[in-house]
Amino acid sequence: MRQIDHFIVGGSGGAAKRLGDVFDPNNGGVQAQVALGDQAVLERAVQAALAAQPGWAATNPQRRARVMFEFKRLVEANMDELAHMLSAEHGKVIADSRGDIQRGLEVIEFCCGIPHVLKGEYTQGAGPGIDVYSMRQPLGIGAGITPFNFPGMIPMWMFGVAIAVGNAFIIKPSERDPSVPVRLAELMLEAGAPEGILQVVHGDKEMVDAILDHPAISAVSFVGSSDIAHYVYQRGVAAGKRVQAMGGAKNHGIVMPDADLDQVVNDLAGAAFGSAGERCMALPVVVPVGDDTAERLKAKLIPAIEALRVGISTDPEAHYGPVVTQAHKEKVEGWISKCVEEGAELVVDGRGFTLQGHENGFFVGPTLFDHVTTDMSSYKEEIFGPVLQIVRAANFEEALALPSKHQYGNGVAIFTRNGHAAREFAARVNVGMVGINVPIPVPVAYHSFGGWKRSAFGDTNQHGMEGVKFWTKVKTVTARWPDGSVDGGNAFVIPTMG
Repeated sequence: MRQIDHFIVGGSGGAAKRLGDVFDPNNGGVQAQVALGDQAVLERAVQAALAAQPGWAATNPQRRARVMFEFKRLVEANMDELAHMLSAEHGKVIADSRGDIQRGLEVIEFCCGIPHVLKGEYTQGAGPGIDVYSMRQPLGIGAGITPFNFPGMIPMWMFGVAIAVGNAFIIKPSERDPSVPVRLAELMLEAGAPEGILQVVHGDKEMVDAILDHPAISAVSFVGSSDIAHYVYQRGVAAGKRVQAMGGAKNHGIVMPDADLDQVVNDLAGAAFGSAGERCMALPVVVPVGDDTAERLKAKLIPAIEALRVGISTDPEAHYGPVVTQAHKEKVEGWISKCVEEGAELVVDGRGFTLQGHENGFFVGPTLFDHVTTDMSSYKEEIFGPVLQIVRAANFEEALALPSKHQYGNGVAIFTRNGHAAREFAARVNVGMVGINVPIPVPVAYHSFGGWKRSAFGDTNQHGMEGVKFWTKVKTVTARWPDGSVDGGNAFVIPTMG
């Protein structure tokens, strides 16, 4: 059986002591095994990074940018291979896998301009004969702990910026779909990055803890569930690291009475059910304002949901494929049952869905609930599957309060033709990323990605200038070039620029 190894200084990192199963979500079988590393494996990666990073940091920014340009070209040239590799382990359809990789490449495109964004500040004549300037310098070694749902995009969000500014980087991808990050590391090496600058170590909690505790790793970026994000943040900060830890979400879509419902239904179909709902920026809660809006929306949603095609990941006609594991399928179907028990109206039931010829695949059919209320645990928690819940609101203020008061604050959207309502909503809602007639408001790569409340721990967002700030430290230099005269009268007084 195929074994997926660590990628350490261009090699595997040694024989694996433990292995984990990698499933084919389309048929339920084990397709590969991944090496599960420990502290010793991480130490080999860290030592290689320590050896490589000083020379990489000393490489001028434009030469580092050329590596990014070449990496982008290589990823584009290998897009078909990467997309099929991603779909085979994750289960998302090929078109969605291409989108996953492309969104990561957009951050790499931003990194190609790294010489410009690394320019510091300069003040000439801040005092008599004194100039002050600042520079951004790399931290040393960074690490990324990435989730299963975006095995291409999220690693590139992290390592792209970290490497471009001069750091070495170690990825610990999800053990559920680990092949794409390894292939990306191979392509980075081919693009001209030195050995040891981008490495991949696999593992479970043992490896995560080793990363969080290692004194040579200066910063950690994490994306995953909120409970684990909180754990990563606390343990990493306690070890003296910078940590950004992105957690879960329960994103809402507010539908005003004047919204274009045909467009809303089309947007909801993709945002709620695309990638089987396994996105932190999925839109699993829709909030129609007023019962009339709710009834009109539901009448249009039902046939649209029933028309969705669930298929294997290589089916070009499929809207979405299986979820990632049998355990996750059971978890999602458990939430559907829980929502029924809590008293919601089950409009479309996706439990028990099977696909002919792939009866053992991890498929969940599209599910729709109405009359979901805020006291239901299925509303409070993240389901992370193809389940859409309707929570009715009587008016704008009630709709605004729902996402604002929820424990998660990742993304939110409002659908309306009313500019004042949209502006008011965007200004007042207590959520980190807002879409106005945009169902999945993931910012473009030169802005930054990050939620609020239990959706994010730490003060700095992903990619864009926020990413540059996270992966660098500022050094400020105050320089004096005296004219030869010496006046020591003020040598014992705190310096001023007066």
